[in-house]
Amino acid sequence: MTHVSTGRRLWAWLFAVLGLLLVAGMSAVLLVAAHLGRELPSVQSLRELQLALPLRVYSRDGKLLGEFGIERRALLRYDQLPPRLVEAFLAAEDDRFFDHPGVDWQGLVRAALKYAVTGEKTQGGSTITMQLARNVFLTSERTFTRKFKEILLALRMERELSKQEILEIYLNKIFLGERAYGVGAAALVYFGKPVDALNLAEMALIAGLPKAPSRDNPIANRERARERRDYVLRRMRELGRISESEYQAAVAEPILVHPYRAKVDVEADYVAEMVRAELVAEYGEDAYSRGFTVVTTIDSARQAAANAALRKALLEYDQRHGFRGAEARIPAAWLQVGADGPLREVFDRFTPVGGLVPAVVVEFHPEQLTLLTSSGTVRLPRRAFEWARLDDKNALVPGDVVRLQAVEGGYRLAQLPQVQGAFVALDPDDGAIQALVGGFDFFAGKFNRAVQARRQAGSGFKPFLYAAAFEHGFTPASVVLDAPVVFDDPQLESSWRPENYGGDIKGPMRLREALVQSRNLVSIRLLQAIGIENARTFIPRFGLPQERLPNDLTMALGSAVFTPLEMARGYATLANGGFVIDPYFIAEIHDARGQILFRAQPKRACPQCLEQALEQDPAQTATPTPPAETEQDGLRAPQAVDPRTVWMVTDILRDVTVRGTAAKVAELGRRDLAGKTGTSNDETDAWFNGFQRHLVAVVWVGFDQPTPLGRGEVGGRAALPAWIDFMRVALKGVAEETLPRPPGLVNVRIDPQTGRLAAIGDPDAIFETVPEERVPELQEQAQQHRQEGSELQDLF
Repeated sequence: MTHVSTGRRLWAWLFAVLGLLLVAGMSAVLLVAAHLGRELPSVQSLRELQLALPLRVYSRDGKLLGEFGIERRALLRYDQLPPRLVEAFLAAEDDRFFDHPGVDWQGLVRAALKYAVTGEKTQGGSTITMQLARNVFLTSERTFTRKFKEILLALRMERELSKQEILEIYLNKIFLGERAYGVGAAALVYFGKPVDALNLAEMALIAGLPKAPSRDNPIANRERARERRDYVLRRMRELGRISESEYQAAVAEPILVHPYRAKVDVEADYVAEMVRAELVAEYGEDAYSRGFTVVTTIDSARQAAANAALRKALLEYDQRHGFRGAEARIPAAWLQVGADGPLREVFDRFTPVGGLVPAVVVEFHPEQLTLLTSSGTVRLPRRAFEWARLDDKNALVPGDVVRLQAVEGGYRLAQLPQVQGAFVALDPDDGAIQALVGGFDFFAGKFNRAVQARRQAGSGFKPFLYAAAFEHGFTPASVVLDAPVVFDDPQLESSWRPENYGGDIKGPMRLREALVQSRNLVSIRLLQAIGIENARTFIPRFGLPQERLPNDLTMALGSAVFTPLEMARGYATLANGGFVIDPYFIAEIHDARGQILFRAQPKRACPQCLEQALEQDPAQTATPTPPAETEQDGLRAPQAVDPRTVWMVTDILRDVTVRGTAAKVAELGRRDLAGKTGTSNDETDAWFNGFQRHLVAVVWVGFDQPTPLGRGEVGGRAALPAWIDFMRVALKGVAEETLPRPPGLVNVRIDPQTGRLAAIGDPDAIFETVPEERVPELQEQAQQHRQEGSELQDLF
């Protein structure tokens, strides 16, 4: 009896202890829950959560150039969500969503048992409600504290919100990769369509993204996206949400992706990307979500003109070098199905590039070419494909994929150019970039040739060399011999024998004529005369990097490499009277409330300042100091080059556009344009660098991997047409204006062959402008010197 009584007391004691422990444990849990509950946000704040605002980039006249943002949202109500899309997410993430109270206790027990056995923490048991709590309010760290908070918040959400409200918020806020938050945004980002236009396979693909959205999305990894899509479809079949036939049809669907592109007012993607990179460097990832508005210096009309001009020039070059054949070929049988069959995948794969749309050949006849585009059937008359020289022996066949270029009244046959190019236009007075194009199409290749491609400048470098010569005693009237030169260098396998383009020689030449005609041999002798080191010291005054100037005579032929933007900066110094400006492209940055965070304060050229100073004190020197030694006067750009030197070079460059290598410029009918063609060795790079008083524009054409453009593809043929087309638009309605001639220059009558002052009554004398302290000596026997010059020329 005693043993029984003792046993009962022992069991009673044990139960009491266990009860106390249970009560204590529950009390502790409740206390912890109460404590953590006070730290949790209110469920109401889910509805009030502020959406992040994207970064938007505008032209100076208010046109949208680009949009970047972490959160691309398209908010949808629950009744706007396709039922199949909801079923796909439930199958992938939480098939018991409508049955549990916000927490899947079975899943949590499984996760706890796994931790007890393996010591590994997992995400097991996370319901859609718990995912929403974690993704919106909590961190993704794997700790028990965070998991407990997640459970508490999920239970609170289930008490205060209906299941439909939870799903609506979840499907609008879940991150689905590529900066897309919510199913509406994902549908637009990946497929370019609203959610109600998605097919079953596309819905399943989106539903498979929450597990690893950055890794499994179809832009980052198409195969991983396919695996996740097929998993979701299998789950839907297992749960009876779709039939076997629907499953088989959906898994057979190809993944056709249309990456998101903001609808912009003006195509300036290279500029928009420059802005994006600049703001991310300054503000980090916050740049995408703080609602910044960036106003650039871009002029929308001039940007559109630059786009059109460069593309036209590249297409014309490409077509001069012949048709390379079809871009691809598909089975001709696909044509029988029409554009809604297998051809849909073709048109998705071959997207428009640089305005060139894909088309599939249906039938070829020497007088007519019939094609199918995504918009329907197109018939081209012979004149629209005559350039390709197609005939019965060199024909296109049904199934060939080609490109069409939209022209007035229809289309013409085209092809994607292999050649590339760049275009920069800026205001020479303050460096504001008004147009910039970094290639044929940004989305076909994001390499920005306008600011990243360093290419040999060719003869476009010569104006800087001539300016250096004018600073060292030469004038436009100076005569230099245009004759062969040979240089022997023990380090070279053979002697260097530079030539003029075309191989001819002209004997003694005035420097004006030598630059107008771009004579290589004169440039080499000129560099020899002033000294390589003197040239390397002076030319950086134009803003060109000294470290890239060769320390040999090849510098005279433009062997130095510069970007188009750097060349534009150099020519701006000629256009503005000798001031060095700093190119810039961001004018203002505003925050989401419209407050100005940044406003550019560029240094401005002031060509009238020196003129006013000289008028007040004629004893002042016009010789400037290098930029590095110039004290900044407020926001005034440094005067780097003597304005007289600039005026003489510019005056010669105007002759280049009238009767020199850029004489085609005359078709614009203006007298205030100046510039210089440039062609590098073996016609690898073609340039035109030109300007008006208030606008500098530079065009470069070449292959990304330096390759000869072909015989005759010089700057005046490959690059100049784009410059002319641009200026025709950019200068419409702009009054003619040139820099006034600065004090210290005089007009003199000279003998055109000797460059000396002409004899009185010489009928062949011409006028030239020279510095007043460098007036040539009097030529008393002009006829005798002409005879001597003629005899000297005969020697060559």
